[in-house]
Amino acid sequence: MKNLLRLFPLLIGFAVILNACEDEETFKVPAVTAPSAQDTEIGASINLTFSFTSEAGFKSSSVSATNGTAIVTTNASSGDKSGSIVVSYTAGNTEGAGSVLLTVTDAENQTSSATAVISVVEEEIEIPVTANISTNTTWETGKVYILENRIAVLDGVTLTIEPGVIIKGQAGTGSNATALLIARGATLMAEGTANSPIIFTSIADEIMPGEIASPNLDPDLNGLWGGLLILGNAPISADAASVQIEGIPPSDQNGLYGGDQPEDNSGIIRYVSIRHGGSNIGEGNEINGLTLGGVGSGTIIENVEIVANQDDGIEWFGGTVNVTNALVWNAGDDAIDTDQSWGGTLDNFVVVNPGDECFELDGPEGTMEAKYTLLNGSVYAGDAEGLVDNDDNTWVDMDGIYFFGLAAGQDFDQIPTEYTCSFTNFEATLPDGTALTDFFKDGSDAFVTEVAAGANTVGADLTEFEGWTWAEVSGALDDAGF
Repeated sequence: MKNLLRLFPLLIGFAVILNACEDEETFKVPAVTAPSAQDTEIGASINLTFSFTSEAGFKSSSVSATNGTAIVTTNASSGDKSGSIVVSYTAGNTEGAGSVLLTVTDAENQTSSATAVISVVEEEIEIPVTANISTNTTWETGKVYILENRIAVLDGVTLTIEPGVIIKGQAGTGSNATALLIARGATLMAEGTANSPIIFTSIADEIMPGEIASPNLDPDLNGLWGGLLILGNAPISADAASVQIEGIPPSDQNGLYGGDQPEDNSGIIRYVSIRHGGSNIGEGNEINGLTLGGVGSGTIIENVEIVANQDDGIEWFGGTVNVTNALVWNAGDDAIDTDQSWGGTLDNFVVVNPGDECFELDGPEGTMEAKYTLLNGSVYAGDAEGLVDNDDNTWVDMDGIYFFGLAAGQDFDQIPTEYTCSFTNFEATLPDGTALTDFFKDGSDAFVTEVAAGANTVGADLTEFEGWTWAEVSGALDDAGF
């Protein structure tokens, strides 16, 4: 009996301990699930979303990576029983396998991990463009975009082209001619810089981002692709309020331009060079380097260069847009061409060696009438057929134009008679043994002053073209005597 009494306290203690053990709750370790395997480019960042469950409640997470770096950008909250954790992974500089290891710790200090597998690939530099652009799109700095056919930016859509982007057009003629067309109601935001211009060229051009001059194409090689066409809703003088732009087949209704909105806005074009274009779709129906059809005054166009276009350098079809700091070099046809009562101003421009006219200046083709203005230009005629070709109904004011590099047969052909035009402050350097009247006909010599080479007091501000134009960096302007 005494022995039983001695054991009783021990039995009571054992029962208490056993009961306490039975009351202690045991939690499962957390479970972590990694996302499926993904690809990313060298140096690029991607987000990876891991999911987890935790019976004891979330406490913390940690992350590590191979072939790159990783940080937790969206963590779970303390005590969460389940949820997601977002990890940002930045790939390293080595092509190959990478990984992200995420470890979750619960409130009982239990841990569990999962690994996301990443394939790090070389950066994709050349990107094909095969279809019309129907959603807002950005073409990124450092990339080359290949126009596989005629590409239209559709009504209501914005295409943004970042500084330094190169756009190359595949070869093609007829209805297969490649081009970038900004349709009415669409917007082009092509804002290059003086240090990083945007370049449109041919697929045959080996130029890459960071270069200005082509490493393999001559600056007089033309017709290798189409060109850039910008179409708007501003008024035009034609046989209808809106018509089809030249260079685009009538079957493509994105080629319509013209309307009743003089302040229409098609975007911003700054520091853009367009080269080796001018494919034709039929006899006398070529694509200009830069075509502006019914483009409104809300559009900003500054610092543009056209090099070696088979047709005209810049051609306006009505509209009201102003253009500042333009250079046209080696146009196969006219350098500056105006039609359908364009009502804007071209200020500070350079023309170098066009194939036909330096200026082809036409008048209205319908009831709408508007005057345009050409200011502060330097013109090296070179192999041009003519200087200025006016119609009787041309309506233009021209001021501060310097002509040089003249040759026999080139002329300012007539002073328009249907409208009152103003021609002031022309200067010209003439070949030896010639007179102003050999080149400036119909009394136009009255507003031209002969000057010695390099002694001109009017013309373009050439500093606006330094560093970003092929014509300037190649020395072509110096060679021509600018």
